[in-house]
Amino acid sequence: MAKDDATGVEQVGSTSELIDDKIRELGDWRGTTLAKVRALIKQAEPDVIEELKWRGVPVWSHEGIICTGETYKSVVKLTFAKGASIEDPSRLFNSSLEGNTRRAIDIHENEDIDEEALKALIRAAAALSVSTRKKPKKA
Repeated sequence: MAKDDATGVEQVGSTSELIDDKIRELGDWRGTTLAKVRALIKQAEPDVIEELKWRGVPVWSHEGIICTGETYKSVVKLTFAKGASIEDPSRLFNSSLEGNTRRAIDIHENEDIDEEALKALIRAAAALSVSTRKKPKKA
């Protein structure tokens, strides 16, 4: 059983199944978009860990958060926790540009996703997460 981080309530099913359920429940372009993004994340980083946090927000991590997949009425938002430190030559980041840490990609209905550029960002975010991971202190 998975536990919702925000509510502490036990949820039936694996995290992967819960994300499948969320995608199904959306039942519109947002679910389709989230499913596509999820598949691209897994292609780019096969060892990615999926979690649900903050009241059901999918989170993908690899030794630290790579990105989150939030769904709103008019946008699917991929927020990269350390996006400001990642090179974005394809200029996918189009939201949360003002801060020093995170960056986001807002995907609207009927927008195409540059799959190769997104996978490159995922790989870069995973590599950054590994390289900045705190090393355990020696005794």
